[in-house]
Amino acid sequence: MNLPNKLTLLRIILVPFFVAALLLPTIPYHYIIALVIFAAASITDMLDGKIARKYNMVTDFGKFADPLADKILVISAFACFVEMGIVSSVFVIIVLFREFSVTSIRLIAAENGKVVAANMWGKAKTVSQMIAIIVVLLYGVVTDITQLSDNIVYISTIVQQVILWISALLTVISGVIYIKDNFGFIKNAK
Repeated sequence: MNLPNKLTLLRIILVPFFVAALLLPTIPYHYIIALVIFAAASITDMLDGKIARKYNMVTDFGKFADPLADKILVISAFACFVEMGIVSSVFVIIVLFREFSVTSIRLIAAENGKVVAANMWGKAKTVSQMIAIIVVLLYGVVTDITQLSDNIVYISTIVQQVILWISALLTVISGVIYIKDNFGFIKNAK
């Protein structure tokens, strides 16, 4: 297994530690720990692709596992946010619908001997989701270490929601484009 694929697997392995840190407020500075773990996992996402392309280490496993690792990390964060009352379950349903649709197309393509890699819109969706998650985590870090005024809390909550819903919009757009661009796999499925 090459280095980019190991980095992809590391991202998946970090998910339970991220979830535990985020959902266990009894852990001192749990938001800081969750943010550090999430940042480390996000960096592996950036590194695995760059290394794979630069050193010609792109593999079919990487093309399939890299987006899957992203989905596991991001959906885990959003599921935690629902548990914490930060985002609506409708938001997570939108994300899940897109991800299941895209993954289904990938599986159909794989059955036909094709590997469909992420496109620019999928990458923009992933980046927007990771930024939204980092913004929420940063807010948690700040509230862990300082007392915020009601006005700051109100404004911060609005900013978080706007960023989260922008990422939901990009999620929908990227899903529609992905389905449109790969509709042939659906149409020709056996």
